[in-house]
Amino acid sequence: MQKGGYVYITTTKKNTVLYIGVTSDISVRDYKHKTKFYENSFTKKYNVDKLVYYERYDFIEDAIKREKQLKNWRREKKINLIKSMNPEFKELSMFSYE
Repeated sequence: MQKGGYVYITTTKKNTVLYIGVTSDISVRDYKHKTKFYENSFTKKYNVDKLVYYERYDFIEDAIKREKQLKNWRREKKINLIKSMNPEFKELSMFSYE
């Protein structure tokens, strides 16, 4: 059985830094970003824990391909992608870990 996946974008409270990642479980990954689970991670260092965009894929391999594509985009194109789903850059997580 194939496992699906997500590509997602998180940012800071002021939307200054963008982080693009991929995961098979977006709830767990969101929790780990918000609780600073990974000690020496980019997301902890820059406090990038606000989920603002995601795409779901039936196959994790497709999510990985999309992640690589998005990481090669210029910032402006990434911002426009986020705005297409979430114009106000609202927190999309349904959890609060504070």
